[in-house]
Amino acid sequence: MYRLLIVGILLTSAAPLYAQGQQPNAAKLKADAQKVISIIRGDKGKTQAYCQINNLGGEITEAAHDKDEQKADALAQKINDLEKKLGPEYLALFNALNNADQNSKDFQDILSMFDTLDESCPH
Repeated sequence: MYRLLIVGILLTSAAPLYAQGQQPNAAKLKADAQKVISIIRGDKGKTQAYCQINNLGGEITEAAHDKDEQKADALAQKINDLEKKLGPEYLALFNALNNADQNSKDFQDILSMFDTLDESCPH
């Protein structure tokens, strides 16, 4: 839903773990994504935090549309705080995705892996 916006926020707010210009291994990223999804799915608190991030993504979209930079910044900070609840594996995955080719099929495949988590969120 708002995954690309959230990924954009994550990619710009997270410090990269890899050297600049080095492309992360797609197979490793996919395995890491599966691990992260399992961790989040297995913990009710982390699932709730993940769903809150999705909801805040919609609010950021509205704030950006309304050109309310202050609100968008506050919402981005809330997302950063919630990301910490998802654990270091989640943060490491999105840090690694920072250096991945965002137009690649592998990148899109990794993002689509999170659809199962999105489906567990109340709409």
